[in-house]
Amino acid sequence: MATVPSLAASVHQRLADALSAAVPEAASADPLLRRSDRADFQANGMLALAKKLGGNPRELAARVAERLEQGGEGPIGRAEVSGPGFLNITVTDTAILRTLAARAADGRLGVPYAERPGTTVVDYSQPNVAKEMHVGHLRSTVIGDALVRLLEHRGEKVIRRHHIGDWGTQFGMLIQYLIEHPHELDHTEAERSATEQGEAAMSRLNRLYKVSRALFDSDEGFKERARKRVVELQGGDEETLALWHRIVDESLLYFHAVYEMLDVEIRDKDVVGESAYNDALAETCRLLEESGVAVRSEGALCVFFDDIRGQDGQPVPLIVQKADGGYGYATTDLAAIRNRVTALGADTILYVVDSRQALHFRMVFETARRAGWLTDEVTALHIPFGTVLGKDGKPFKTREGESVRLMDLLQEAVDRAAAVVREKDASLADAEVAARAAEVGIGAVKYADLSTSVSRDYVFDLDRMVSLNGDTSVYIQYAHARITSIIRRAAGREAPLTALAHPELELAPAERALALHLDEFGAVVQAAAESHEPHKLAGYLYGLATAFTPFYDQCPVLQAETRELSENRLFLCELTARTLREGMRLLGIRTPDRL
Repeated sequence: MATVPSLAASVHQRLADALSAAVPEAASADPLLRRSDRADFQANGMLALAKKLGGNPRELAARVAERLEQGGEGPIGRAEVSGPGFLNITVTDTAILRTLAARAADGRLGVPYAERPGTTVVDYSQPNVAKEMHVGHLRSTVIGDALVRLLEHRGEKVIRRHHIGDWGTQFGMLIQYLIEHPHELDHTEAERSATEQGEAAMSRLNRLYKVSRALFDSDEGFKERARKRVVELQGGDEETLALWHRIVDESLLYFHAVYEMLDVEIRDKDVVGESAYNDALAETCRLLEESGVAVRSEGALCVFFDDIRGQDGQPVPLIVQKADGGYGYATTDLAAIRNRVTALGADTILYVVDSRQALHFRMVFETARRAGWLTDEVTALHIPFGTVLGKDGKPFKTREGESVRLMDLLQEAVDRAAAVVREKDASLADAEVAARAAEVGIGAVKYADLSTSVSRDYVFDLDRMVSLNGDTSVYIQYAHARITSIIRRAAGREAPLTALAHPELELAPAERALALHLDEFGAVVQAAAESHEPHKLAGYLYGLATAFTPFYDQCPVLQAETRELSENRLFLCELTARTLREGMRLLGIRTPDRL
């Protein structure tokens, strides 16, 4: 289906044509159109253009206005020069409603496909095997999931990658303990929910880690056997690998339980951990050394950078192979880049990892560029996110100073949401309260994260998150539920009311404000996807829910003066509900019809 042009796009094109006709030598100039509180739109481009040409900006703006088709069948109702040379533009009510009717007829609500869709690998979440997920995993998971949804909706081929920590020296300790205590992970999971299975799996893994660590620290014989077991693991010993798989599978039970509660899809094929690149590490180092990108320094294979130095002024290298022959995170990340470019055909690789890893990725990406694995056609981007803070403004911890378990955090959010749901409707059965509380509580946690600029820290405050007031998902969900209530009542009337746009009608101010906001949806989704900033979409949805409030208060739908007016207002209601629902879906948040 052809792209549905927005009013802004149509007006921009008319302005560009008028500007080209008024000043032929400025045919490529941008009129710099934006929304305005003085009119529907304001064009500011004439100021810079007049300065460049040595003319008067007001006179230039007047010449452009004369060339604009105003009134008639076009979208522009009025164009007026104001201030030092601004051009204030008001569009016609007819154009607004016709544009929205076309948007409503489009299954994508006017969201354009990317002009040149490619293949994007999104590396996000990154939990560690045999360790609990904590609040630090929240942002990577939620932001990564939203980016996947936005990019896929734009037509990108998106390959998810959960780069789990499933390799390293600690596994020698865990596996050796399992060999000596073979029933440690025995269990039956009949008739248990995924959450219960996940909690039980994590309990078993916690016990395994604690007892094996205690033995490792206290028994030199066990420590030596564990270290030898690491060699067996790296060498591919069958018994060792079989037990390693058991530990990984046990962790996956837990990961699936957390992701299910967080309402995020995780597929086994997307879980590609550090171990997947083990066989490529030696070759990666060989290629870097033979090409001269990496050099030996004190026995280690290093990559040096002129502009990266320590406090002592000495170069800080990226170590791709340790002096003892071992490999680190940098080696694995470089091998992963090679795989993602050569085997997966990635045009873009996004790493949703906290901002503290910025220097690491800067060095890894530069090394990959020097090696020729990243080029002008293949780019890697670090999407650095800020820290989750407590109400005291410090990194969010338990009272004992421990990282907050993600499962506990999510359950508390659901419990808080249940109280809100019961307060709104005391007649609900327990099962219905539980279902809505999950949608509201998890949505609240996700929205608080996604409504914040990715790079910024934010305060985790459940009381504010589940509030019906302010910039929260609950406020947006409630607006959606209120609209669906209107739609249900319209359908249940003795003479059912149909949603239908009537371009011949004059719009009230609150209708115009809502309609113009609806028209921006496609452009906002496009901008959020292209800049990898989900908060742009979250902010738009909050603005849309806010714009609906005065419409709801001032523009009766079911009791309007005429049937045509009711149909037109019901059309605006339906389009608003669809837009809220679709926008929240792209953020990974559900919108219940009742709240």
